[in-house]
Amino acid sequence: MYTISVDTGGTFTDVVVADAEGSITLAKALTTKDRAFRSIQQALDEISVRLGITTTELLARTSRFNYGTTRSTNAVVEGTAARTALFTTAGFPDILLLREGGKPDPFQSLPYGRPYVPRHLTFEVDERMDSDGSIYRVLDEDSVRQAIEQALSQGAEAVAVCLLWSVANPAHELRVGELLAEHAPGIPVTLSHQLNPMIREYRRASASSLDASLKPLMQEFFWHLEEDLQDAGFTGNLFISTSYGGSWRVPEIIEKPIYSIGSGPSMAPVAAVHYANTDLPGGATGNDLLVADTGGTTFDVGLVRGGEIQQTGETWLGGRWVGYITGTRAVDIKSIGAGGGSIAWIDSGGLLQVGPRSAGSSPGPACYGLGGTQPTVTDAALILGYLSADNFLGGRLRINVEKARAAYSQLADSLDMSVEQAANAALTIAADNIVTAIRETTIAQGVDPREVTIVAGGGASGMNIGRIAAELGTKRVLLPKTAGAMSACGALYSDVISEYSTVSYNETARLDAESADAALKTVRARAGEFLGSLGTSLAKEQQIDFLVEARYPQQAWELTVALTQERLTKADIPALEQAFHDMHERVFGVHEPGQSLELIAWTARATAVLEKPQAVADADGRDSTVTVARTATAYFGEGGWVDTTFHRGERLPLGAVVHGPAVIQEPTTTIVVYPGQLVHVTANGNYLLETKPEDTI
Repeated sequence: MYTISVDTGGTFTDVVVADAEGSITLAKALTTKDRAFRSIQQALDEISVRLGITTTELLARTSRFNYGTTRSTNAVVEGTAARTALFTTAGFPDILLLREGGKPDPFQSLPYGRPYVPRHLTFEVDERMDSDGSIYRVLDEDSVRQAIEQALSQGAEAVAVCLLWSVANPAHELRVGELLAEHAPGIPVTLSHQLNPMIREYRRASASSLDASLKPLMQEFFWHLEEDLQDAGFTGNLFISTSYGGSWRVPEIIEKPIYSIGSGPSMAPVAAVHYANTDLPGGATGNDLLVADTGGTTFDVGLVRGGEIQQTGETWLGGRWVGYITGTRAVDIKSIGAGGGSIAWIDSGGLLQVGPRSAGSSPGPACYGLGGTQPTVTDAALILGYLSADNFLGGRLRINVEKARAAYSQLADSLDMSVEQAANAALTIAADNIVTAIRETTIAQGVDPREVTIVAGGGASGMNIGRIAAELGTKRVLLPKTAGAMSACGALYSDVISEYSTVSYNETARLDAESADAALKTVRARAGEFLGSLGTSLAKEQQIDFLVEARYPQQAWELTVALTQERLTKADIPALEQAFHDMHERVFGVHEPGQSLELIAWTARATAVLEKPQAVADADGRDSTVTVARTATAYFGEGGWVDTTFHRGERLPLGAVVHGPAVIQEPTTTIVVYPGQLVHVTANGNYLLETKPEDTI
């Protein structure tokens, strides 16, 4: 039997197939915008030929199909989601407008961001619930009916409901949901207390609005995918990747499509943990990992500390403070527009910039020959001699260096540079943008980027990661042989994961053990129901972990701390407080020994552990010694054109050492070994790059 994993990005769709013995085959195809399965089928057709079977036979013999996509993220950022109405408590219509305050640069004047749901689609419902769950003002059902009528008259395609203190008592929200089902049947509805039970109104309202707006689009999208797969012969289990770093079945994800936001990038850290466990001394628990995933459109960066994938409730779409916050817990991934398709351009001040605009998959970089004319990072790498025209996408897309040079020629003239100098400058600026993002991610969490191991993936990662590591001072980079599809590979090693939360105030100084026990039992029951719905045949084991959101008294924000068991007693308080102190010092650089905590919300994390392919190293077809496929010149900054060895990755012997300057070609990625650097081929056929940070590249 086979396992298939897919990650659909803005430029490429990555498809990975693992067989029962753990052998992995991958392929890429340009992303199709209409039906996702079209690009998936193109990649599957290529893989099937290599496996010696038809695509129909491959799908028929597949037990699990994992799918991740950027479709929901793009819909929010591009404004193509459904027209959505927001129902809120009377007197609170500006929740989405006022937000939480803050801006990226305190010294720069910025236009105030528009609310995700405009004021004319925001409707006030006459009701009021108190913070203790008591009814302060009874729900006026006529006001709800009027809101429904007005929303429908303005063409609302979905409705989000976020009432004040519904997390303390959801009775009014539930009744509004019933009235919507009665008077607006067929209109998708999201109730905030069901989606994201938290005390902060803006985050709850934002999450509900985003989720509701995605329902019409993503429900149709996933239904089409399911239908197309079945028509092609697939009869196994379809799972959709989520922002948790796990996966759900289709019925769960179409009910809460907000969790498909960032679903593809969330799998890169999962892959990083797997590869670190197989190829690094001490594994993932013994190393801090910086996960770098460079695709055609974006560069994504995340952290793994002590084997734990870092999570956050601060996922913003369209920029921190100025965009829209999901308000839900997710794998902590930061994205910038610095992929292989990022466009190089000159700003009004005459300075060279790279990104965030991208050529995408259509028309794509100029070298694709598909109509693109603007210079991109991929064009620059081709001009500098790093890429081979006959190796791109496994040879299925021949790229044209003359078209790349033509795209850079006007840019070079404007900068008074040669074409090679302009291309090298573009790669340098792209690397600098990435270095800045990495430093913000690591230093903000108390991590020294010089002391991490970078795990680099994505089809465009190998072109630039050597100079990025050197600039950061990072000594070691692990590049999996499947780096070209790292997020898709991560889904192979993921589990089914879901979280369930409830708000219940408590204090460690005066612990109400009965209240804490009731909160934990509530989330435990919901997690158990979720795991029970999966059946026993899917998972080899199940587990439930418990978390609590805690803060120092009167502090504005909480930190999420793990609980060691399902119950919290007074005897457990010292250990819980110490764990919080340690985390607070790691995150903020300070802590308050002896201080008690306020406990705000309780979470159960349900995990169904799935069978995973075993890592295998294929030594067949590999040379006994390091052989050079060819020698050519490549351009390396101040060194100019340098004689460079080119190697076929699948032929390098296990344990081989390749010294730079060199280029290692894999079917879906290219690894550039800069002068002064070297690469070890690991026992599993992956690549461990050692840098010399003191050298200037």
